[in-house]
Amino acid sequence: MFVLTLALIFCSFGCLSSFVINHAHFIHNNRIINFETVGGIADNSSLDVCWANAYLLNQTFASLQSGDTLLIPPDRTFWLMGGIYARGLVNVTIQIDGILKFSDNQTVWPRDPQTQQVHECFYFEQINYVKFTSSLPGGKKGIIDGSGAKWWGLVEYLLIGENRPRLLSIYNSTNLLVENILLKNSPYWTFLANDIANLEIRYMDVDARVRPDVQYHDHNELQAFNTDGFDVAGKNVWIHDCNIWNDDDCIAVKEQSSSSFQSSCSENMLFERINASGVGLTIGSIGPSASHTCVRNITFRDCTMYNTFKGIYLKSRPGLPGHTGEITNVTYENILINNASQWSIWIGPQQAGYKEACSLLWPFVPKTPCPVPIGITWNTIVLRNITLNGPQLSPGVILGNSSNPMLNILFDNVYVNKPGLLPWGTKYYACEGVEGIAEGNTQPPPPCFKRKSI
Repeated sequence: MFVLTLALIFCSFGCLSSFVINHAHFIHNNRIINFETVGGIADNSSLDVCWANAYLLNQTFASLQSGDTLLIPPDRTFWLMGGIYARGLVNVTIQIDGILKFSDNQTVWPRDPQTQQVHECFYFEQINYVKFTSSLPGGKKGIIDGSGAKWWGLVEYLLIGENRPRLLSIYNSTNLLVENILLKNSPYWTFLANDIANLEIRYMDVDARVRPDVQYHDHNELQAFNTDGFDVAGKNVWIHDCNIWNDDDCIAVKEQSSSSFQSSCSENMLFERINASGVGLTIGSIGPSASHTCVRNITFRDCTMYNTFKGIYLKSRPGLPGHTGEITNVTYENILINNASQWSIWIGPQQAGYKEACSLLWPFVPKTPCPVPIGITWNTIVLRNITLNGPQLSPGVILGNSSNPMLNILFDNVYVNKPGLLPWGTKYYACEGVEGIAEGNTQPPPPCFKRKSI
C-alpha cells in the first residue's frame, strides 16, 4: 500500500525545516490498461478523434479498480477534448509515457449548461493513494499539453476573461504522488490541488511560453498570464526538484478555512530545489472570510529564479468587514533571484485589475491607488540568506495596514547587488505598516525596519 509518512520538525520561528515523505509500495493486481489497446486513437488531431478519445478516457477512469495502472504508451500522441473527469479512484497509477494533448477549439469546448463555465481539461475529486507518473528512461518525461496559445492574449482576455480550463485540477483528495511529467501550455492555471492532504510533487516541469525558446518575460510573453504553475491548498505538501517557466505565480499557496474538508489551514508545506521564472514564489492571494482563512508553516528554500518577473511574492486581498484571516510563520531561505524585471520582493496587497486591489499601474502612474486590506493578520515572515542580483527596479515593497500592522518581519542576510533606483531611489523599498528587523548582512535594509547589530 502506498503510505505517506510525514516527519515535521519546526525551527525556532515555527517554520518547517524538515519534511520527509517515505514511499512504500502500491498494491498491484498486475492489471495494466493500455489506452491504445482498449481503443485510444493515436496521432490524429481531428475533432471526432478528440471527442472519441475523451469519451474513452472517461469510461476507462470509471472502470479502474484498486491496483490498476492506466498506461498512456510511449511514442504516441492522443488528442483529447476537455472535460476528463474521475471521482473516487483508490490505489491507482496513471502512467503517462506518451503525450496527452488537448484540442484548442474553444467553440465546442464542453461547458456547464447553466453557467457556461468551461470544464477543466482534467478534474479529479475524492481520490486517494493515486500516483501520476512516467517511466521513460534518461530523464525524459511524459507530457500533458493544454494547447493554450489560442486561449491566451489580451484580446482573448477581453472576450472570455478567466473562463478558461485548468490543465490538471484535483479537489478534496489525499495521499498523492505526482512525478516525471511535463505540464505544457495550459490554457489557464496549470495545476491546482485544492483542499488536499499529503501531496508530493517531484521532478516535474511546467512550461507556458508564447515563444517556445524565450528566456525572459516581456509584454509579449506576459500574454500567457494566469498560467499559474503549482497552486496548492491543504496540508502536508512537499514540492521539490522541479522546473517552472510561466507568466503568473510559479507556485501559489492558497488558503484553507474552517469550511474546508482536509484542514482548516493551508499548513506544513515545503518547497525546495526549484528553478522558477514567472510571477513569483507566492503566498496568496489570501483574503479574509467569515470562516477565518489561514496559511501557516510554509517554507521555500534552496530555490533559484533567473530572469523572473517577480521573485518573493506574498499578497493579501480585501474582504468584508469583520471577516478575518492570517498569514503566519512563512520562511524563504537560500533563494537566489537574478535580473528580476519587476519586484524582487513584494509583501503586501495583491496587485490586480479588480476594484479595491492595488493597481497594476502603481506606483508608476500618479494617483493610482494601492489600498492595504485590514482583514489579514501577518505574523512571523522570515527572509534569510536571500541574494538579489541586478534587479531592474528598486528591490521591493513591504506594505502593511497601519491599523493591523505586520508583526515580526525579519530580513536576515538579504543582500541586493546593484539594486535598481526606480521608483524608490536610495530608500530602495516602499515600507510602512510593518514592525520589522534587519540583521546580518542585509543591504540595503528596508527604511522602516529596525537594524539589529551583528
